[in-house]
Amino acid sequence: MTDDGKTARIRELNDELRTTGRALNGRVIAMGGLVNDTPEKRHQVFEAVAKFDEWTTGDDPYGEHDFGKVVVEGEAFIWKIDYYSLDEAHGSEHPDDQKTTIRVLTLMYAEDY
Repeated sequence: MTDDGKTARIRELNDELRTTGRALNGRVIAMGGLVNDTPEKRHQVFEAVAKFDEWTTGDDPYGEHDFGKVVVEGEAFIWKIDYYSLDEAHGSEHPDDQKTTIRVLTLMYAEDY
């Protein structure tokens, strides 16, 4: 697969997790202060991330759709997607392969970053 093909596949897998909250070996987690918020607040943040479609070269320089910022009820949140090996001992060497990669979408207040 070409580098462009790998990037397109990574983007597709990231978008699947980000927009649905589900993917093979995918997880969605909250960090920082968002952990202590209500389930409704966490859901609002996830919904905003799922609808996110404002890709810029500053936030998405590699075209993988793995980072962004949203505002929910006047509060700023960021989200990011990281790739880990199945044993979670290190980063994934093949983030374009969902069978060998754990994909983690992390949601947090921007101030917690």
